[in-house]
Amino acid sequence: MAPRDDLAEYERRFRRSGLPLFIEDYTASEDIFTRAAPWLALVFLGEMLGATELEWPVLLNVAAALGGLAILIAAFGALNRVRGRRFLELPREVGRPELAAFVLVPALLPVIFSGQWRQFFGIIIGNSVFLLLVYLVVGYGLIATVLWALSRMADELAASLGRLVRTLPLLLIFSLVLFVNAEMWQMFGNMPRAFALVVMGFLLGLGLVFFAVRAPGLVRQLENDLNGDARPLTRRQRINVGLTLVVSQILQVSVVSAGVGAFFVAFGLFAVTPEVGQAWAGTTGSWSQTISLFGHDTLLSETLLRVAGGMAAFTGLYYAISILTDSTYRDEFMAGVTTEMRGVFEARTQYLALRD
Repeated sequence: MAPRDDLAEYERRFRRSGLPLFIEDYTASEDIFTRAAPWLALVFLGEMLGATELEWPVLLNVAAALGGLAILIAAFGALNRVRGRRFLELPREVGRPELAAFVLVPALLPVIFSGQWRQFFGIIIGNSVFLLLVYLVVGYGLIATVLWALSRMADELAASLGRLVRTLPLLLIFSLVLFVNAEMWQMFGNMPRAFALVVMGFLLGLGLVFFAVRAPGLVRQLENDLNGDARPLTRRQRINVGLTLVVSQILQVSVVSAGVGAFFVAFGLFAVTPEVGQAWAGTTGSWSQTISLFGHDTLLSETLLRVAGGMAAFTGLYYAISILTDSTYRDEFMAGVTTEMRGVFEARTQYLALRD
C-alpha cells in the first residue's frame, strides 16, 4: 500500500499546483466529471424549475415544480438501474450516458408541462456550456492555478512594480497625453456604458491573445530547463502548463492596470476641475458626486471613472506587450516561474519512476 499512498500524495500535489494533467491516465469520466458530480446533481435538481411558468398561479407552479422533480428523480433512478447501480446511488463514474441525461432530461420539462420548445433548446445549450466550463475549470485545474498564482502575488507584485518603474517614463508620457486629451473624454463619456465596457474588454483581450500566442514557446523553454531526462510532456500537459503561465501573467497585468486606473481617478480629481471635465466630455455621465478636498470642490463622476478605466486598459495592453517583447522582462518572469515549477517537475519525475 505504501507506493499507492505515495502516488496519491504526488497526485494531490499536482492538483494543488494547478497541474492535474500531470497525473497519468487522467480521464474526463473518472477524474473530472466524477469529482464535479455533487455540483452536477445540484444543478440537475434545481432545473425542476423549468417546469414552472411565471404566468401560472403559485400553487400550480409548486405542483409543476414537484412534478418536474419527480420526473428528474425517476430518470436518474432509471439510468442508475440500467447502469447496474441502486436507484438513488450517486455514480462513482460519470460517463457519457450520465452527461447526456444531464443535458437532455431537464430540457424535456418545459416541453412536457407547457410545450416550450425554445426553452428546450435553451436548456440544452446552457447545460452543454456548463459542462464545458466544468471540464475546463476542473480538468485543467483553473481554481488551483489561480490560487497558486495568488500565492505568488506578493512576489509578482514586487517584480511587476520593478518592471513598471523601468517603463514608467515612456508609459507616463503615453498615458498622461491621452488622459488630458478632450477627445478621449468625449469618446468614453458619450459612448453607451455597454460599449465602454466592450472597448475596455477588447483592449485587455488583445493582451490575453498575445499571452496565448507566446505561451507555447514559454512552455517549451520551461520543459527544456526542468524536465531533464523524464518522459516528455504530452500536448494536454503542455496546455496545462501554458494555462498556468497565462494566468500568472494575467494577474500581473491586472494588478498593474488596477493601480494605474486608481492613479488616474486620483489624478483626475485634482487636475481636472468639474468645469474642465464638463467642457471636455459634455457630460458627467449618469451620476456624479461632489467631494471637498483642501477647501475646494472636486467631482467624482461616471465619466472620470470611464476615462480612468480606459487608461487602465490601454496601460494593461502596453504592459502586456512589454512583458512579451522585451527579453529582459520575459527572462525575469521565466526565472521566477522556473523556481516555482522546479519542485513540481522533480515530483513528476519521481512520480513516473514510482509508477514504472
